[in-house]
Amino acid sequence: MKILVTGSDGYIGARMVPRLLAAGHEVTGLDTGLYRDGWLYSEQHGQPVLARTLNMDLRRVEPRQLEGFDAVVHLAELSNDPLGQNDPQVTRQINLEGSVRLARAARRAGVGRFVYASSCSVYGQALSDWVDEDSPPNPQTTYAECKVGVERELGTMADAGFCVTFMRNATAYGASPRMRFDIVINDLCALAWTTGRIVMTSDGTPWRPVTHVDDICHAFECALRAPPEAVNGRAFNVGADTENYRIRELAETVAEVFPRCEVSIGDSGGDTRSYRVSFARIKAGLPGFAPQWNARRGVEQLHELFGRIRMPREIYEFRAFTRLKQLRFLKETAQLDEQLFWRC
Repeated sequence: MKILVTGSDGYIGARMVPRLLAAGHEVTGLDTGLYRDGWLYSEQHGQPVLARTLNMDLRRVEPRQLEGFDAVVHLAELSNDPLGQNDPQVTRQINLEGSVRLARAARRAGVGRFVYASSCSVYGQALSDWVDEDSPPNPQTTYAECKVGVERELGTMADAGFCVTFMRNATAYGASPRMRFDIVINDLCALAWTTGRIVMTSDGTPWRPVTHVDDICHAFECALRAPPEAVNGRAFNVGADTENYRIRELAETVAEVFPRCEVSIGDSGGDTRSYRVSFARIKAGLPGFAPQWNARRGVEQLHELFGRIRMPREIYEFRAFTRLKQLRFLKETAQLDEQLFWRC
């Protein structure tokens, strides 16, 4: 396939692109470059070379730029709840309006497949003990509301000539060159490595499903090669039933792997998000998908990585590895305008 990957320089994109290239696809990246200041480690030996990257904002993509592609893998949005809440109007402009506009351009250009990175955060404060793809969404944040909106709008576009698939990723973790330390397992591991302490401000009782970044990439690859009738217009929770944890369980796992790490638990916090997710549909209905990771193995991977690169505390705290810090820096230094476009 000839594939366009948006967000190719992001946390998931930096793992997705090499995987698709290694599978023999012709891949072009698209990224506006907000996070290129951050690069945690290199593993270039034997990696296929990306043919090209379109350096542009997804809000400015035109149909003519998508002609000739067989598929679009769409990862490029503002990527978490704190970032979305920081400026809800701009979040909707990028994540909702921008993503819908991109899908319409792809359809107009004759692209056959569109695989969208949605999120299990659409379940928000779950209305039942377990939720699946047929459960009503209950988003608690602007970020999650946008995911619901994009799924709704793109669902109306799905037809025999335009295969649309929604991948509702569990909370990602694991090593990536474009590292993020603002997602739960990665952050807990970095705290354990650099400070030896995990101080939780909540009681850690909310449930979260988690999945390794490489398992996310594997799921997208399976969706791209699946028969259209198996995936068109369908949502898939990406993860495994065994990978639902209370946040305090994740902290305790980190403390077991990182020597001399202490954990303290706080009181019940104000975060209302809690959801335990069923992954039965992807297990039964996405040909070839089988998760390879669990949370403990991912924690062990990060422990090994931090030791190998001798990660100091200043790297953990560097702005480019936390999305909100980086965007605030780019705005404060007049590199981005209020709409998060690069200034000329």
